[in-house]
Amino acid sequence: MEPLPPKPPGSLPETPPASQEQIAAPSAAPSTDPAPPDPLPEAAGTAPARRPRGRTSLILAAAALLGVAGGVATGYTVQADRAPTPLPPLSQASLSYPDGHLSEDAWEPLPAKHDHRVKTDGDLRKLLVHKPKGSQDSTFHAVTDGWLGVEDYARDFVDPAQMFSGLASQDVRRIAATQWEESSTELTYVQLVQFNEATTHRAANHAREQLAYMPGEEFAGNPGVPLEGSSTGRAFVFDEPSRNPGFLPLYEARAIAHRGDIMMDIRVTDTAPVSEKEIQNLAEQQLERL
Repeated sequence: MEPLPPKPPGSLPETPPASQEQIAAPSAAPSTDPAPPDPLPEAAGTAPARRPRGRTSLILAAAALLGVAGGVATGYTVQADRAPTPLPPLSQASLSYPDGHLSEDAWEPLPAKHDHRVKTDGDLRKLLVHKPKGSQDSTFHAVTDGWLGVEDYARDFVDPAQMFSGLASQDVRRIAATQWEESSTELTYVQLVQFNEATTHRAANHAREQLAYMPGEEFAGNPGVPLEGSSTGRAFVFDEPSRNPGFLPLYEARAIAHRGDIMMDIRVTDTAPVSEKEIQNLAEQQLERL
């Protein structure tokens, strides 16, 4: 039997084979190796994969959207393929026309007494109340040939600039006026302020604004008396005269009303008290002419 070849240098010595007793007999000494860790859950078997969150809701939303779109497309297709339905006939009686044109003598225009616009569209100065007999013309106010400028009308108010601006915005058409003196101290002043009215009752609004402040203590100081022939018009006699140093007390009365597109403003001043009956009668006469 040939000997084994020599071991190369640096080789480990062979471990002698264990005997059968060593293999069969368990080791009595406890093992110093650490215990193996508990197996992970995955070691027992493969865990089921988790379903991504929100996928079911997205699928349902997409299905609903496809259902709506499909329904609209189907309905449009069905409607487009149908024949048009005729509309029902209009329920209207047949119109009748005269056989020929009417002659110019076959009709008459509405008389002026029934058409107030015919009166007011004419010469407004003709609607002013007549001056009493024995009275004298006055030049106290800036009346020119029966007409009064808007700026001159505004000068008789506490704030002329504000009144002028308000009248300009309300589209004043024209102002007719007359004035007279029945004595050396009594002055009567009548004004008819006409507005261009399309959709707004400007004359009524202007009269209402003047009537609103008249009962105040700085003005008439009383509610006045109603005027016959007007639903809102009133006549006022001031409770107290205006007093200025070096002048006699000045008593005043005023009447305000409107008729259609015309606002009536009458003022009477005197150094003696003005009677309520005087201003009331004058205002009612002016309303009758309107």
